[in-house]
Amino acid sequence: MPRSAHLPGRRQRRLALLAQLVAVVMAVGAAVTVIAEGPGGHPPAGRLAADEVVTLPPPLVAAPLPPSVDPSPSAVVESSPSPVLRVPGAVPSAGTGRFGYDARSGPVLGRAGELRRYRVAVESGSDETAADFAQAVQVALAGPGSWVDSGRLRMQQVPGDAPRDFTIYLATARTAGRMCADGGVDIRIGGRPYTSCRAPGQVIINLDRWRLSVPHFVSARVPLDVYRTYVVNHEVGHQLGHRHERCPGAGRPAPVMMQQTLFLNGCRVNPWPYLDGRRYAGPAL
Repeated sequence: MPRSAHLPGRRQRRLALLAQLVAVVMAVGAAVTVIAEGPGGHPPAGRLAADEVVTLPPPLVAAPLPPSVDPSPSAVVESSPSPVLRVPGAVPSAGTGRFGYDARSGPVLGRAGELRRYRVAVESGSDETAADFAQAVQVALAGPGSWVDSGRLRMQQVPGDAPRDFTIYLATARTAGRMCADGGVDIRIGGRPYTSCRAPGQVIINLDRWRLSVPHFVSARVPLDVYRTYVVNHEVGHQLGHRHERCPGAGRPAPVMMQQTLFLNGCRVNPWPYLDGRRYAGPAL
């Protein structure tokens, strides 16, 4: 049989094979379409069509900055720590009765006037250090607003063995009660030594008040440092010859020589004898 006689049959078989391949491709395509789309032509849950472009919404919370990147100042909101109102924990009610003295000399506080020298002492067993107490006393007496703002008085801390005009003691309640009683002052409230006092040549700060402040200061959220400044200036004021004063009017600052440890009587807390550069006082008690 001539070779050309087989051509039509071969062509038909090739066409049939090609038709089958086309059918398979179409079937696969249909299957892919069914997989890529769920009922109703939408992608099934958790799957995306290959040509679909998805735009994600912005995050509700900004991602934190990496440690190496500093935020801009406008992005930082500084939170002020809560003020210390009282020192937590038990306060020693009695010490050894012996005192340790700060051995340092301090700067001269004030610009002019008579120089009064003082030393600083802390009772052993009080869980306080003479250096810390001396620093707090210096802050209170330096001002601005302290007694040296008169321009007629200067004060300076001296070492414990140096000549001095008076001593500022931090003593436990029992020792403070005894020292004050020896100086003619009864500091008891409800039978317990409560306030601080001044005896001749001695400014005696009660450790209970130094650590715990007083209830009406604490309830008003007055920082402990403010009470400490007040009690130092109040008792040193007695050493300088000032007597107790009364509240000059409701809503006004309390004079530093008012007994703020016991009451405010409508006045506002004030730890300074000078306000705006002028001596601030109330009516004599």
